[in-house]
Amino acid sequence: MTQQYARILGTGSYLPANKVTNADMTALLAKDGIETSDEWIFSRSGISARHFAADHELTSDLALHASQKAIEAAGIQASDIDLIILATSTPDNLGGFPSTACVLQDKLGITNGCAAFDVQAVCSGFAYSLAVADNFIRSGMYQKVLVVGAETFSRILNFKDRGTCVLFGDGAGAVVLGASDEPGILATAMHADGSHRDILCVPGRTDNGALQGSAFLEMDGQAVFKLAVKVLEQVASEVLAKANLTAADIDWLIPHQANIRIMEGTAKKLGVSRDHVVVTVQDHGNTSAASIPLALDTAVRAGQIKRGQHLLMEGVGGGFTWAAALVKY
Repeated sequence: MTQQYARILGTGSYLPANKVTNADMTALLAKDGIETSDEWIFSRSGISARHFAADHELTSDLALHASQKAIEAAGIQASDIDLIILATSTPDNLGGFPSTACVLQDKLGITNGCAAFDVQAVCSGFAYSLAVADNFIRSGMYQKVLVVGAETFSRILNFKDRGTCVLFGDGAGAVVLGASDEPGILATAMHADGSHRDILCVPGRTDNGALQGSAFLEMDGQAVFKLAVKVLEQVASEVLAKANLTAADIDWLIPHQANIRIMEGTAKKLGVSRDHVVVTVQDHGNTSAASIPLALDTAVRAGQIKRGQHLLMEGVGGGFTWAAALVKY
């Protein structure tokens, strides 16, 4: 039996229409007496703007737009999809069910009964989902898999905490993976360490309908930065070793678009030059699980990424989770 691989057939992305610049954020926070500035935000994060979903827009709506573009780019019909994996920390429904993946399936008009489920690994969610999809395709169980990262983080931000609210935004990115005789996803790796769960979390919970604790994102920025740079280098080296490649073989590093300092720190540790790193964080901030596919689609449509090139995608997120995927595009 011929070995079956997972290849990227098409990519897509979507950002809500409401663009919020650093100047807009500065004015918004000033209403509550909180000081910030474009220089303060940009120098610490590399972010110039982010997009916030409209009141009527759900995570599944953002996912729908990105998925439609990916399906079109793949040259297939939505009905050809036999598995949907959607990474998100901001599902449509409280409690997380029905899964946003199931809602997306309905909005795409897919009626073939294909499997659909959500993955919760926060900012690592897309890389986790690629690994899951890759193994399903390699096993022969599925042939066409839609992998999506979609978030509406604006709804869990505390706009009285300038250290977090300026960093995050909403958006979605998607890829269609297809079974192929040609190698595509070359290696993946996933990890987690729950002992660090408190450094990036939404600590609230419900008790008989009443909120216990905070429903807002909380982050220890220094702790996250220190751990992120360490584990991103490790997981990148791990997937390169699995594929018998080196950092010199990487055409494009596509990191989770969290913070320019983390991205540059990781690239430096790997020995990847800055001009081989896909950076889009300035345009949309940290979109968590959506940020890797957003950056990927942006670079593909700009003509930067070309067929046959080696891409290293990696992310870290609350949990603490981290993951990577090495791909021959």
